[in-house]
Amino acid sequence: MDQVRDDGDAGEWLALPGRSRPRGVVLDSWRRARERRLDPERVLPALELDAELDDYRNGHRLASVMPLIRRLLVRDVDGEGLLVAVGDELGRLLWVEGDQAARQRAERMLFVAGANWAEDRVGTSAPGTALALDHGIQIHDTDHFDTVVHGWSCTAVPIHDPETRRILGVIDITGDARAIAPFTLPLLEATAAAAESQLLAERLAERMRPRPAPRRPAPAAASAVPVLHLLGRDTGELDAGGRITSLSARHATILALLSWHRQGLSSEALRELAYPQEAAEVTLRAELVRLRRVLASALPGVTIDTHPYRLSRALELDAHQVLTLLERGAHRVALAAYAGPLLPGSTAPGIAEIRETLRQRLRDALLTDASADVLVQYAATPDGSVDAAVLREALRQLPPHSPKRAAIVERLEALER
Repeated sequence: MDQVRDDGDAGEWLALPGRSRPRGVVLDSWRRARERRLDPERVLPALELDAELDDYRNGHRLASVMPLIRRLLVRDVDGEGLLVAVGDELGRLLWVEGDQAARQRAERMLFVAGANWAEDRVGTSAPGTALALDHGIQIHDTDHFDTVVHGWSCTAVPIHDPETRRILGVIDITGDARAIAPFTLPLLEATAAAAESQLLAERLAERMRPRPAPRRPAPAAASAVPVLHLLGRDTGELDAGGRITSLSARHATILALLSWHRQGLSSEALRELAYPQEAAEVTLRAELVRLRRVLASALPGVTIDTHPYRLSRALELDAHQVLTLLERGAHRVALAAYAGPLLPGSTAPGIAEIRETLRQRLRDALLTDASADVLVQYAATPDGSVDAAVLREALRQLPPHSPKRAAIVERLEALER
């Protein structure tokens, strides 16, 4: 069984046979795993995508860059005992390719397409920890939290949306010690940059094309979970597998409420949450008729059911993504994903409630667990800059001679005045 020991400046580290003292970034990852009560001798990834795997990954944004990744990475590792894996933003592996013998060995630890290797599921691994930290990382052998993975080494780098910088997924090389050779991390970083450049080129080319009449998307594209972007925006943007639909403020409000309250809302409850003043039933019904037409074009097969009102298929809010990142302890990434208050111009009571819940969850998580650098970044936001508790905590964590302290002190004094 594993034991936890206190080792002075090294903090708590797992004293398992064959483990050496970890690097700081690995130690932090181990701590997060222990906080989630993961057992290093019993943790296994969950196979979350099975029957729907093909449809999901064919509709994923990274599907279009897979030929590039195969050309730059896979063909060079095939037959060399190494694997190239590409996963989504939640840590689920979508493609695992490379040496056939290595793939067969990797199956024993469920390093297979469809398995979730997020850090909050399996502890320290290159794919999961790279997503949690939002930067490239190399994990050597016993650095892995899960003892089943000992004997393997890996390097992983996240891939971002070229415009919003939201995480789209991760590229990983797994195998023997060559997987963490000095050139591997720069190679993966260059591959990720090439993939992001191709995604941007595809998007720009799409914008230059004449817009065709609305048509039903291919089933594969419809399989990915649509994302509703509302943070820092007064209107909505619905992203269905790369197909973008702009939404009016009222339609964005209704979809946000139905996405947040997935169990459904009565007609009266939806009216009270969606309108700042009392609205008639006929007003809501007319708006829902118009919204159903928009959904019929943007998301065929997604409808608004009645009694209660609810979506027939879940939409993910960008606010949900921020909360998920906070739950995973990825504070820096969560703060970067928080583009601003949700529908800041909306006076709808239900939107104000979601907006405040998200703001409070972000603040509390950063105050409790975030590093000094992340707190300083939050202190530069409109919310953080007027929050004395945030400013004091950032000041407490900053080194005594940090040049960042002067600006924090100046803001605190201004607040006190």
